[in-house]
Amino acid sequence: MVLLAQISDLHLDGTERARERAARVMDHLRALPTPVDALLVTGDIADHGASAEYAEAVRLLAAPFPVLTCPGNHDARGPMRAGLLGEVAADGPVNRLHRIGGTAILMCDSSVPGKDEGLLDRDTLSWLADSLDGLPAGTPALIAFHHPPVTLHHPLPDRYTLQNGQDFATLLTGHPEVVAVITGHAHTAAVSSFAGRPLLVGPAVTWTLRLPWEGDDPADRRQPPGIAFHVLDEHHRLTTHFRTVLP
Repeated sequence: MVLLAQISDLHLDGTERARERAARVMDHLRALPTPVDALLVTGDIADHGASAEYAEAVRLLAAPFPVLTCPGNHDARGPMRAGLLGEVAADGPVNRLHRIGGTAILMCDSSVPGKDEGLLDRDTLSWLADSLDGLPAGTPALIAFHHPPVTLHHPLPDRYTLQNGQDFATLLTGHPEVVAVITGHAHTAAVSSFAGRPLLVGPAVTWTLRLPWEGDDPADRRQPPGIAFHVLDEHHRLTTHFRTVLP
């Protein structure tokens, strides 16, 4: 069994509010009686893509378990590489393959510099195909990125979805080892399906999306930050639990 936590959309901006909410979820995760095998952070770690925001993220995300990240539309590739990942700043997609407990976790870059919509560009799709092809037979895989590739029935996230979902669906067709797709971006916990796989949208840390039938203002700042727990069992079945973290 592999136990993964997921947080998303921290939007660290130097304010005490953003800092406190991120610290709250990390304190909760670090205090769990049974530690998670890894934490997935699915984008919009920084609010403005600034170096100071990534320096704060380094401090807040420090943990005794692996922390796996991918960028969102508010992140900036160069500062994220230099400030969060400890790499040389570069503008290409930030894609990483991790192996956690016999499971391959592919953290992908769906950001488009300067834009809010998402795209798995040619380099990322090629990297995904090569990475999946290179896995040992029988290895389950999870793919995570920021932008959901489906309609979520709210005009705000649906305006900025993944733009080339069909290309991604075509790739998945040839890779049955992919168990599920995990995203963030929508600021609401949601479950759907995509290309015959479960699609799991993690809740946000900074604020929760108020759905159309819940009111007109989309940003509900009173809701506590959320966490998803993804459990992959020995039969490669994935179960997800959602939690909120009160002060």
